[in-house]
Amino acid sequence: MASDGRLVWNHSTHLPGLIPVLQKLIECEGITTVTPGRIKKTRSHIPKMKLRVSVPIRGGYKVIARQGKTVQEVFVLTVLEQSQLEQAIADLL
Repeated sequence: MASDGRLVWNHSTHLPGLIPVLQKLIECEGITTVTPGRIKKTRSHIPKMKLRVSVPIRGGYKVIARQGKTVQEVFVLTVLEQSQLEQAIADLL
């Protein structure tokens, strides 16, 4: 299951516990680049880390990472289908 995926570090802040999950995700076959995006606060509280595939983007998908009252966008470039990416994320969490 080794891959040549890379994790882009373009922000100084990340959701607590997100980076180890993303480092495991880039090891999945078919995932080329993972880029954490902007962080926002929400009203609702999610006690445990949750990643959800949101919308397709050119070359991959936008994933929404949530924990506590914080949300972070994550952009995943991959050749995987949406269902395959969702399964890879479910296997990590």
